[in-house]
Amino acid sequence: MTPNDRFDQWLKGDKKAITEEELAGYQLFKQSGCTICHNGAQLGGQSFQKMGVVRPYETTNTAEGVKAVSGRDQDRMKFKVPVLRNVELTYPYFHDGAAQTLEEAVEVMGDVQLGKRYTKEETAKIVAFLKTLTGEQPKIVYPILPPNGPDTPKFEPWKAKEEAKK
Repeated sequence: MTPNDRFDQWLKGDKKAITEEELAGYQLFKQSGCTICHNGAQLGGQSFQKMGVVRPYETTNTAEGVKAVSGRDQDRMKFKVPVLRNVELTYPYFHDGAAQTLEEAVEVMGDVQLGKRYTKEETAKIVAFLKTLTGEQPKIVYPILPPNGPDTPKFEPWKAKEEAKK
């Protein structure tokens, strides 16, 4: 999980961590059935599901999903359910990158997975909830290496192989 996301703060009892709109989005997310696939601590990432349960997912991409590995027709268009933690930072969305925004992703998923046509307000609420899953990003500090100079040992891979044989 991402440390310090507002949804987890809310789950831990801080009722001010999310707004009424975000809470309404969470309720709609659950009531719509999104948690059937997007569940667990990461809100997804634990299963493979068919993309296009209710209606076929229209794409120009020829990805076969799990079928490419299994060879079984029943695995066509099955993909790993993505983790929703930090989802607002992971665009474009879907296996083919077809959805450029969270709004578009929510609308497509509602339609092809759940058979629901969300209103603009409902989509906005779900998107507001999804943004509560964005937490503090880890700080990566790269070491500053000393400059190369005349005293820098030379990398001689053939010597390493010879030493390994001994």
